[in-house]
Amino acid sequence: MTTGEERAVDPAVGEWSGVDINFGEAGSAKLTYGSYLRLGRLLTSQRLESNPPAHDELLFITIHQVYELWFKLLLHEAETARHAMFTDQVWLAKHLLKRIHVIEHVLVQQIDELETMTPQDFLAFRQHLSPASGFQSVQFRELEFVSGAKDPTFVRRFKGLTEDETARLHRRLDEPTLWDAFLAFLGSRGLPVGSEEEVRQSLLEAAQDRDRYFDVWELAEALIQHDELAIGWRARHITMVERVIGTKPGTGGSAGGAYLRSRLPLRYYPLLWDLRSEL
Repeated sequence: MTTGEERAVDPAVGEWSGVDINFGEAGSAKLTYGSYLRLGRLLTSQRLESNPPAHDELLFITIHQVYELWFKLLLHEAETARHAMFTDQVWLAKHLLKRIHVIEHVLVQQIDELETMTPQDFLAFRQHLSPASGFQSVQFRELEFVSGAKDPTFVRRFKGLTEDETARLHRRLDEPTLWDAFLAFLGSRGLPVGSEEEVRQSLLEAAQDRDRYFDVWELAEALIQHDELAIGWRARHITMVERVIGTKPGTGGSAGGAYLRSRLPLRYYPLLWDLRSEL
């Protein structure tokens, strides 16, 4: 190109400087978008059970695989938020709990995608799913355990768990919860936590003196929002299930919608809910 000439830019391609970036090379192989995200493996993991293929089975598999990816990230963030509370890193705990809230909003919104599937569409492949069931989501139970709702009976009631999955659930039952970490933080702020009544009084004191205990109050609010969003997901999930299968039993043998409704009263942090009545 001679001086003064303007180079034509193809609007479909955009400006390209011509500089080759070699970051991410491993030997002679360059890291690409696809290799970094393992897209070859990821995009071939949607294997339909119906034959001939039911159109909406791909939607069903994709949504649930995405859920499991979100559960993995939620566990990652919850573990770090728990550690942050134990080590008095309040800013980090609040930051990660806020991220958890955003992800949980996404979990609820994803149900809208499932509801584009009519009952007839689901029935076209539902019989192929048994005895698999969402009840068997190990990561979802891990998230409940880490949040504070530990229930050893789930481990006994799970069918088809691998040794690794069983070990993971037992580990979650043995390790501290987000609530345990929050109580440790209360103690570090000089608030008594030796009994449930002491915790109740400490929460009330923090709520009534937010100038002094603003960090305690903000963490408590972040935890109850996590709880509220989990409740909202369970409620939204129930209505979706009843819209698609009515009162039919679940593919894993549960009572379906009736079982899901029995889980609605679950609260991770009942003391934080009770506090509202005392303010």
